[in-house]
Amino acid sequence: MKFPAYVTFWGATGRVLHAGISILLLVFLLLPILAVMPLSFNSEPYFTYPMPGLSLRWYQDFIDRPEWRQALSNTLVVGVCSTLLATFLGVLAALGLMHPRLKGGAIVRGLLLSPMIVPAIITAVGMYFAFSPFGLVNTLTGLIVAHAALGVPFVVVTVSATLAGFNETLTRAGRSLGASPLRVFLSIKLPLIAPGVVSGALFAFATSFDEVVVALFLAGTDQRTIPREMWSGVREQLSPTILAIAAAMVVISGLLLVTLEALRRRTERLRGLHRP
Repeated sequence: MKFPAYVTFWGATGRVLHAGISILLLVFLLLPILAVMPLSFNSEPYFTYPMPGLSLRWYQDFIDRPEWRQALSNTLVVGVCSTLLATFLGVLAALGLMHPRLKGGAIVRGLLLSPMIVPAIITAVGMYFAFSPFGLVNTLTGLIVAHAALGVPFVVVTVSATLAGFNETLTRAGRSLGASPLRVFLSIKLPLIAPGVVSGALFAFATSFDEVVVALFLAGTDQRTIPREMWSGVREQLSPTILAIAAAMVVISGLLLVTLEALRRRTERLRGLHRP
């Protein structure tokens, strides 16, 4: 590892120690996951090492069993629909919060971000009592609305952060040329804040994809999602099929993190190009 000439010995040592400790902590946190994932390829239904052989039977079991296929279908439908709804509402909320003449913006922002702060069990109970009079309990519609409410704060945070570095001179230039506010937003502002919008959408989808507490209160037998089905499987009969699904979810989460990092770097480059 090379350091600039102006870096002192103690400064270089501190950087090396910082990097080493960070790597050790990362390995410590990932070790349980890395230890469990290989068991999803075990040829026998045992959670022990060494494994007698390798097999894809548990992944095949996930594909063959109708309850898992139904849970996967529900998860994708709820995840995609709630992400679209959360992204639309979150972008509108972020644009409103960034308006310079908005009064009480801190209060509104606090209310919008409250699902990130309030414990999940309290949110789930509140949604159950709020949705019951409208017949939204035990329906996919209710689950979609609930997951959208959980995803909106992430969209608001990421889009607001992107808008903070946006050069409003571009908006004024578009308006001065006769473009309508909608045309200016679609042609100028939206392409530049797109990384923040996509990042928020990915966070919202990840939240819906991994959410189980709200699903326990709002989902019925026909609306079970993958996390809900995994929770039931752990309680009733622990099967390596759950490990196979967990391994797939870890891979999907890793891909989402890589995508978010790529979008973050693109956002930083755009800020450098459009900085006044």
